[in-house]
Amino acid sequence: MNHKSSVPFSSQLNAVAICRTPYKQKFGIPRQPGLVNAVGYIEFEPAFNHIDAVRGIEQYSHLWLLFCFHENLAQGWKTTVRPPRLGGNEKLGVFATRSTFRPNGIGQSVVKLHGVVNRKGKVCLVISGMDLLDGTPIVDIKPYIPFSDVIIDAQGGIAQDAPILVPMTYTTLATQQINLYSQQEQYQDLAALIDGVLSQDPRPAYKKAKNDPKLYQVALYDLDIFWHITAQGIEVLELKPTKVELLKD
Repeated sequence: MNHKSSVPFSSQLNAVAICRTPYKQKFGIPRQPGLVNAVGYIEFEPAFNHIDAVRGIEQYSHLWLLFCFHENLAQGWKTTVRPPRLGGNEKLGVFATRSTFRPNGIGQSVVKLHGVVNRKGKVCLVISGMDLLDGTPIVDIKPYIPFSDVIIDAQGGIAQDAPILVPMTYTTLATQQINLYSQQEQYQDLAALIDGVLSQDPRPAYKKAKNDPKLYQVALYDLDIFWHITAQGIEVLELKPTKVELLKD
């Protein structure tokens, strides 16, 4: 079998920006955009750090981000994957899913645009609803156009319906810590962020069908959130300064 392409093509993609988000590790990131109202920034790289490059962008409420799954590239791609929606047991073709293990490692997300700001001399877009790891390379940005991008009667296959949320509880210690951190500007949305991320139960699908006494941790901002599963749902135990290596500003 001849594996050569019938249309020779090669191209080098360069990051136009990076995404700054509260998500400091892959575990815990929402599996789709728009599920958690996290706030972040699109920070343009030096070659594109020019206000003219985003002139007129604020007339749009939402944007498409094309990005690279940069932490998965070394692992290569797979012809079939096990979607969490199917309990992690059944396989689908990679092109029938949004798996991160893709031939070209490219992802696509819709985010809400809140405005254009200057942060430390860099042109930045303020966004929310992203499902991207902090430091994700952005290779292109395009306006979201409602009349053509919204398809009312589209069929979503295995992902037709939004995920069912898990009930959340908090220990007295966790509540006190969240209230204390939330008094600082950089943590104002901390309570809603923790609730939004954990209520979707970020555990691997195979863990959800059995007794699971494990203590879990999710890194948000520069904090580690510790939690476990109870008969009632998910209980947040406490917050500590993170041990995850953070991307420097």
